[in-house]
Amino acid sequence: MAFTPTAADKFTFGLWTVGWQARDPFGDATRGALDPVRSVNELASRGAYGVTFHDDDLIPFGSDESTRQEHIDRFKKALSETGMKVPMATTNLFTHPIFKDGALTANEPEIRRFAISKVMRNIDLAAELGAEIYVCWGGREGAESDAAKDGYVALERYREGFNILGQYVIDKGYNIKFAIEPKPNEPRGDIFLPTIGHALAFINSLEHPEMVGVNPEVGHEQMANLNFVHGIAQALFHKKLFHIDLNGQHGPKFDQDLVFGHGDLKSAFFLVDLLERYNYQGPKHFDYKPGRTEDDRGVWVSATSNMQTYLALRERARAFRADPRVQAAIKDSRIDQLEQPTLKTGETWKDLVSVNVDVDGLAARGYQYETIDQLAIEHLMGVGK
Repeated sequence: MAFTPTAADKFTFGLWTVGWQARDPFGDATRGALDPVRSVNELASRGAYGVTFHDDDLIPFGSDESTRQEHIDRFKKALSETGMKVPMATTNLFTHPIFKDGALTANEPEIRRFAISKVMRNIDLAAELGAEIYVCWGGREGAESDAAKDGYVALERYREGFNILGQYVIDKGYNIKFAIEPKPNEPRGDIFLPTIGHALAFINSLEHPEMVGVNPEVGHEQMANLNFVHGIAQALFHKKLFHIDLNGQHGPKFDQDLVFGHGDLKSAFFLVDLLERYNYQGPKHFDYKPGRTEDDRGVWVSATSNMQTYLALRERARAFRADPRVQAAIKDSRIDQLEQPTLKTGETWKDLVSVNVDVDGLAARGYQYETIDQLAIEHLMGVGK
């Protein structure tokens, strides 16, 4: 079966994804630089909805005003010609050596001030291009030594930075919300706000928490050996899933950024099932890197593979939920009973002071989860009836 992406699927890619030149800590680039205009054209021709960028992806760091505007004008022209959108933008606060100790949590105030200024300038461009989400990944906000950084004070500075940027957006009248992207480690030994839970707790401390949500990434949660589907469920529960980064990962190791589904396929299946059942309406953003082994052709094959894998999993998930055997297994396993409130209408805690149940009988029950799990595997493999 062919799975053809369309703009209605809201698939998006960062310029830094298809444009990755495949450098790593042990090897030089295996591909040449990719013109952002070509990225827009290639992605549009493959059915993508939009493209995202760091400021430095589009405009080389240190460019003068004239050069900066030339890059912006070329990009805007390509967007206009293809109909591609820019739903999200972000700022590079991790590549230049000035950020080696962090940006919003750097020990030196001058660096923090420069970082906030850099973000504000790119927020202006993001608003100009129609972006409504501004992702904040704290790649250098952390430490290798607990002696080097006061974690308590660092969170105060982090909060101060978000409060300043939130007020900037309010005062400018921009229709923009922020999304924190958690990650446990790499490139720093330990990064502040390492998981979805950490980010959600931090958001509650801000002056304008309603403006800030999360942008979880598959690989980042799995690097921490956490269940990404559970994390996304919690983000949805708190109505804080403003954006999502889809890719693949093989467990708690370095950040692999594989094609979506090319890691833990079963987890990807249940992730798509969750997003579709709870009607996630935001961009489905592929934050991946084409393999270092790939040439130009392989870059675009991998880009298409992300979208086709999502569509295939969506089709499989829908078939799974519609299968009468699955519906029967849900009832047999009493999974549907979780939707029933513990307290019946009109009851309070007083009605639970003394509860008489068949303890031995309930303890002896089997839940038949293996049955429904096998049905999921069969549908994932395309052999479900």
